[in-house]
Amino acid sequence: MPLQIRPATQDDADALMALRSEAESWLAASGVDQWRDPATRGPALAKWRRNIDAGRTWVVTSGLPEAVLATVTLDDADRDFWQEQDDPDSALYVAKLITSRAAGGQQLGGRILDWVGAAARAADRPWVRLDCWRSNTKLQAFYLAEGFTHVRTESPAHRRSGWMGQRPASVVRHPDAVLITNGAMSLPEG
Repeated sequence: MPLQIRPATQDDADALMALRSEAESWLAASGVDQWRDPATRGPALAKWRRNIDAGRTWVVTSGLPEAVLATVTLDDADRDFWQEQDDPDSALYVAKLITSRAAGGQQLGGRILDWVGAAARAADRPWVRLDCWRSNTKLQAFYLAEGFTHVRTESPAHRRSGWMGQRPASVVRHPDAVLITNGAMSLPEG
């Protein structure tokens, strides 16, 4: 069965936290300090639940029974980083992009970014943007390899994220491995 992407439901919340926990362990083993504080899990889950209810969070699934292999949230511009001079409404913003280690070798992260580009094009937004952990140079290199350019780095004292990147929504890096959308592809309002 090919990989599909569909809107997340509240029933996916445990799978989302399992993806995050797996990512936390993998990041720690890789020497990356991202998501190391277990106290952030509760607020992260609460925010995911709000984003699920708003239709912003999506999951990539495979197989029967269905297994959740990845997630992404389509978010508004984070105003700690993206300002009026950036024309924040011109982009769709990637948040909480997490892939399972079980999906390794399938270029799933890149395929999700291509899918976000398609969503941005459908919404007449010329850019896909994101911010990521300032100290996670491996993740930054991944985004650069996927066609993003580094816009700038912001360093608000209350945030660890702030490396900002963007790529044109027209960029498709994995045309032979398109994710199949299962469910409504409408973007949530603000």
